Amino acid sequence: MQATDYPQGWKRSFIILWLGCFITGLGYSMTMPFISLFIADLGNYSKLELNLYSGLAFAMTFIAQAIVSPFWGSLADRKGRKLMCMRASGVMALTIFITGMAPNAIFIVVMRFIQGSFSGYINNATALIAGETPHKRSGWVISQMLTAGTAGNLVGPLLGGTLSSILQHFVGGAWPYRIAFFLTGLLMLLVFLGTSFLVKEDFTPIEKEKMQPMGDLLKSLPNLKIVILMFITTMIVQSSTMSIDPIVSLYVKQLMHGVGDISFVAGVVAAAPGLGTLLASSKLGHKLDELGPMKILTWGLLIATLLFIPMALVSSPWTLAVLRFLLGIVSVGLMPAAQTVLTLSTPHESFGRIFSYNQSFQAIGAVLGSMLGSGISGFFNYQLVFWVTGLLLLINFMIVFPYSRLRSSR
Repeated sequence: MQATDYPQGWKRSFIILWLGCFITGLGYSMTMPFISLFIADLGNYSKLELNLYSGLAFAMTFIAQAIVSPFWGSLADRKGRKLMCMRASGVMALTIFITGMAPNAIFIVVMRFIQGSFSGYINNATALIAGETPHKRSGWVISQMLTAGTAGNLVGPLLGGTLSSILQHFVGGAWPYRIAFFLTGLLMLLVFLGTSFLVKEDFTPIEKEKMQPMGDLLKSLPNLKIVILMFITTMIVQSSTMSIDPIVSLYVKQLMHGVGDISFVAGVVAAAPGLGTLLASSKLGHKLDELGPMKILTWGLLIATLLFIPMALVSSPWTLAVLRFLLGIVSVGLMPAAQTVLTLSTPHESFGRIFSYNQSFQAIGAVLGSMLGSGISGFFNYQLVFWVTGLLLLINFMIVFPYSRLRSSR
């Protein structure tokens, strides 16, 4: 890469936004896996109440995202993506810190809804840096930004679990979990300050009266079918992730017949996709630019489908870990590819709204995937979750395949 390819100050903005995405992912995964344990220490809840409140605390963020993202997208096109990153990181810093002071489960659910209503750092940071990057580098840049969140998701549970374990020896009750929220809030405050003072955005504000209505904007897009297809792809890919994540530890327990260090093995299996994504992101990011994101996306969907078949048939958790590691490598060609296609198919002045709608579809996918995984595993078995998820990806592949030779451009 040549420095002349990029506008002045791009490298610093990229580093700050990458770190911001990393900390956002870290903060989420450092607190959310332990949310049910935190809630359990806040009152004498029955098993049903505990499951209900834990599920609501998880789902509320995504429900709020799906509802309000279009509003923030419109504001981003008028005021710029940097302001949206500041809004997301600032409110997250406040709400996560306050969540650490929660007196009961309802308080956590409400704070999670507020947090979801103002969230969107990673999506806005990705849109911001994509708009500052030459088109020939879009694939690599977007894959790096999304990988930052993945890396944070990898480190978060390890840091949160270690911190809680150490603090449990010194302070009892809910305090180890409260401190994890306090620490995350302070880290997000650093993200807010870094984004505010160190990130540069070349943006010209657009008056509200001069903005195209969303319906007219969509009709004016030369590749409207592709844009809608990417919305659907984002939803399905996110669903495929969220349908599996909540049941992984339970599936591992079944494979191990309830014997052995289940927590450790489940942790390895859960972390395997993130490790694969982290190791492959740079190489596949360059391939996105060389071969075109549609081609990478198409074959990524097919390979992901094929990987889900043996996952439903495994008899060893270590085999499952290897297959999920391979899935993590393939995942670099899914969500980053879809967002690269959106970047290349959307006018710069409409980035905010298009990416916000994509975020809404991503949030819907998270809710649907969670319901799919818990519903199927509850009424049938864990293996069927993998079969159904693979079928969804196969349908997505068949829809995308006719466009696989298309090289999107503005």
